[in-house]
Amino acid sequence: MADTPESITVEEVMIREVASAELPGSRDEVLEILKTKHISGVPIVKGGELVGIVTRTDLLKHPEEEQIAMLMTRNPVTISPDKSIGEAARVIREKNIRRLPVVDDHSLVGIVTIADIVGAIAKLNITSQISEYIGNNVVSVWSETPIVIVGTIMELADVKAVPILDSNLALVGVASDKDLISASAIEDRTEMSSMSAGSDDDAWTWESLRDTMSLYYSVSKIKLPSSPVKEIVKLKGEPETAVLSSQVSDCARKMRRNRIDQLPVISSERKLLGLLRDKDLLKSIA
Repeated sequence: MADTPESITVEEVMIREVASAELPGSRDEVLEILKTKHISGVPIVKGGELVGIVTRTDLLKHPEEEQIAMLMTRNPVTISPDKSIGEAARVIREKNIRRLPVVDDHSLVGIVTIADIVGAIAKLNITSQISEYIGNNVVSVWSETPIVIVGTIMELADVKAVPILDSNLALVGVASDKDLISASAIEDRTEMSSMSAGSDDDAWTWESLRDTMSLYYSVSKIKLPSSPVKEIVKLKGEPETAVLSSQVSDCARKMRRNRIDQLPVISSERKLLGLLRDKDLLKSIA
């Protein structure tokens, strides 16, 4: 009997060796895991039990925060290993998340991501056309836009990736939050704050006699470069694309093979028609 979304369990597709961080910990530890493991989120554990999760978006939204406890989302949504991938797809879409920690008896035993489910969709031979599933609200950027500005655009638009267009409106590439994290650096600087011992409410305090203390403190911040976003295209090369008549499982295989989260949908003239996100493919089984 052929596999179906309800017959394949989370345990069959989940990642068992999960890259996680322990409380208490620092942002730099999480950033290193994100960069070296090429993942989008890191579960946070304490004594073997799951207590939170930190994503690439959390780091980009709070570039000056260094404590994991302040960055993480507490009490994340979880799933048990015996549930189906169809159920996992429904939870991911309903909660608008990208990953589900897999918990058995309060202990973290794995993680199932959209990419893992897309890998299963690739094997299900779903032949329906992607035109049914393409998402709305595509935000694109000009190839000369500085990367730091692209980061702000993605944050304000609440998107994980943006197609990159040249001056002729032709697609030249895609920039994702993963690319931004890879291009980021930690900037350390020292700032000064002046503190006065006097009070403006004290009528007997003379300005000339007011004691002033200078307080120096260090600030560590994730910084994105000001170079144009087309530099990302140079590193990644030509983007993988799809057309409106492409089939669901074919696109899932392309995403899985190239380790990408989205496929720009283009016309025969390479004009952008839309963006097929990996999360859009979940609609085919949820």
